[in-house]
Amino acid sequence: MSHAHEARVDDVSLGGCFVNTFGRVELDEAVNLQILKSSGGWLALRGRVASYHPGIGFGLSFDPLSEEETADLRELLETSEEKLI
Repeated sequence: MSHAHEARVDDVSLGGCFVNTFGRVELDEAVNLQILKSSGGWLALRGRVASYHPGIGFGLSFDPLSEEETADLRELLETSEEKLI
């Protein structure tokens, strides 16, 4: 994805996520992803395209996360789970 695209992120885990977007990608392409946190800040993550479904989106496998990124992602996941209850 050589350009910025708006997307919805689903099935987020510490290992990766699914990115719903019409943007085109290639398998194993490096992708920078920014997720809006409930606090209003952005969580910046990097990863590689693990699967691609044209017109739907792609699976993203995160690059190794720093301790700070892991903590921020855990917080995001906990906040999301609370909203589902």
